[in-house]
Amino acid sequence: MKTKITELFGIRVPIIAGGLQWLSNADYVAAAVNGGSMSFITAASFPEIDKLRDEIRRCRDLTDGKPFGVNVSMLPKLVEGEKTQEVFDLIVEEKVAFVETSGRNPQAYLPQLHEAGAKVIHKVPAVKYALKAQSIGVDAVSVVGAECGGHPGMDMVGTIVQAAVAGRALDIPFVVGGGIGCGEQVVAALALGADGVIIGTRFLVAEEIWAHKGYKDRLIEANETETTLVLQSLRNTARSLRNETTEIVQTIEAETPGDLEKLMPHISGKIGKVAYETGDWSKGLLAAGQAVAFADRIQPLADIIAQLESEAEVAMQRLQAVA
Repeated sequence: MKTKITELFGIRVPIIAGGLQWLSNADYVAAAVNGGSMSFITAASFPEIDKLRDEIRRCRDLTDGKPFGVNVSMLPKLVEGEKTQEVFDLIVEEKVAFVETSGRNPQAYLPQLHEAGAKVIHKVPAVKYALKAQSIGVDAVSVVGAECGGHPGMDMVGTIVQAAVAGRALDIPFVVGGGIGCGEQVVAALALGADGVIIGTRFLVAEEIWAHKGYKDRLIEANETETTLVLQSLRNTARSLRNETTEIVQTIEAETPGDLEKLMPHISGKIGKVAYETGDWSKGLLAAGQAVAFADRIQPLADIIAQLESEAEVAMQRLQAVA
């Protein structure tokens, strides 16, 4: 399956393993790259610049020098003490080939990155933002639908609609994500005009994800109905695995909408990190999309990618049979 995305990233399959906060380390990213895909070390998982540098170099060793990426998730507005510029400086110094950005507009950093030869893919929750990203000169965009884990935006447009609208509106390469976890959906995305897909939740049960087996076992048990939406009152909608924390947060939002002071003890990302460490999935906002339905067992990431390829091939044969 050769597309603009496989050409841009130099990969075998049109599949991007999106950055996962706390989880996208060198082991996971290298497994994706070595499996024929592309992925990104999440810079926010390594708040100290020196540790991020070490992780980049470790990933380079694990991929035998093959290119990979770094994810830079930015807050909506620049805040004092933020290390975003330092992260981009490090990316340039280490000659990282690909950058995945999200959050605020990355325009200010594009000249530096492009001068260094890096390619930038910007993640957005709606096509209108993808058009803006295209206009400022990013190399590609990820458009995620309402089914995605993490932040689907406020408009809550489904993935199949996002893909079709983006396919008609965009000129640059784009991938679509949100609820995608099987090969049939990869083929569907290509048919709708996308150049590939971005996957997160389906890959959470990969062996290379360092999270506790108890957490992965819960994902394997879950079906497509066991995620829920929170933080709409903060205009920062998040889709997470249903648990005690999502119930508490939804109660607070119903009683005192937008009360950040009451919400903060429950929504801190550090709580989620503890869940990954201990396997106690009952606490924390644990990003998970509806593609959790396809997480059926723990296996090497390369095997999951190979399964997606096989499923896509069967789907293509099915289409040829009705052509």
